[in-house]
Amino acid sequence: MNPLEKLLQLPKAERQERGMLYTPVEIARQPAVWPSTLSIIEDRVDEIRSFLERCGLRGAQSERPAVTLIGAGTSDYVGQCLVALLRDQWQCDVQAIPSTTLLTSFAEYIVPEKRRLWISFSRSGDSPEGVAVLQRALVEQPQIAQIVISCDGTGSMAQMIRGQDNCLSLLLGKETNDQGLAMTGSFTNMVISGHALAHAWTLDVYRSILAEICRATGPFLDQAATLAASLAARRFQRACFLGSGDLAGLAAESALKLLELSCGNVKTMSETTLGLRHGPMAALDEHTLLVLFLSSDEARRRYEMDLLREIEGKNIVGLAIAVNASGPCDLDGLRKTQLLASEVTAVIPDFYSAVVNVLFGQCLGLFSSIEFGLAPDTPSPNGVLSRVVPGFGIH
Repeated sequence: MNPLEKLLQLPKAERQERGMLYTPVEIARQPAVWPSTLSIIEDRVDEIRSFLERCGLRGAQSERPAVTLIGAGTSDYVGQCLVALLRDQWQCDVQAIPSTTLLTSFAEYIVPEKRRLWISFSRSGDSPEGVAVLQRALVEQPQIAQIVISCDGTGSMAQMIRGQDNCLSLLLGKETNDQGLAMTGSFTNMVISGHALAHAWTLDVYRSILAEICRATGPFLDQAATLAASLAARRFQRACFLGSGDLAGLAAESALKLLELSCGNVKTMSETTLGLRHGPMAALDEHTLLVLFLSSDEARRRYEMDLLREIEGKNIVGLAIAVNASGPCDLDGLRKTQLLASEVTAVIPDFYSAVVNVLFGQCLGLFSSIEFGLAPDTPSPNGVLSRVVPGFGIH
């Protein structure tokens, strides 16, 4: 029984008293919920295809919209994990822009005469920035097609676009609406919904991919929870998460999970694999845990291995972990780097592997929260953080 399973075996009253009634369950049940999220998209596939076709996604290349993925915090990282897949499947320009950026720079991102589709991600649908940006777009730029993907049908964003022309609301199942402060199941299920949207015309293909993802997740989660618990016990002061290409958003999300759930007791950062050398490497020291999410792409993997060799040679971190949810791999002579790898032989491309890899970041956050005597469901005892960002003045 791994440490996560042991938490789940505790009496409900004890878990409630220790402030972890929700978070361990929400982490553990993710693979069981993902197929239900796919089913929600499958059940509405005709409606979704018709909407996307009206947006121009099946038209000539010159008629296809520029797609913007919008969210704040973890919801922004959802978009970052989907950019490359959507660009590949839809063959159009796709970018992720945080709602926190759009709120203060709205006009700078409006290109006249350009066809556009905005896809907003939000667990609650009540993020102040997301609500304000959507409201402004509906009033000032009604020609922009809008999709809102949310885990709570009572949220403001879903309500705002109800009955609106040129808008589509996709509400995920209630089990995706995490009750803990840190988004875990909400993150991966919104990513899964994005995978399914990308494959709107090839859902049979994605169904097989998701089956492989779910098969890989069981053994990976077992190992991830065990390693995360042992690392949390070492109380690293800092952690640096790295990822290339599609996995850069995953690195950012993992850094945020550890920062949130440890309430800042572990200072975290994220960077791209090649970006680390350009200044951020100065933050690494013997008190730092370094986590590099390995790519399934051979060209990217060579750069990643080179960086790990350099870090070993300079001896500048307390411990380096290479995480590979895509299947077994060889660390090619690295002696000090520890490997966390899936036992499944099937390769999961970078387009899809974030939902598996992130389980390690989530578990590391959970066990660090416990190690520092915090309540994982509400890890901010002074109230600095809350489950939904409180409202503030919109100007």
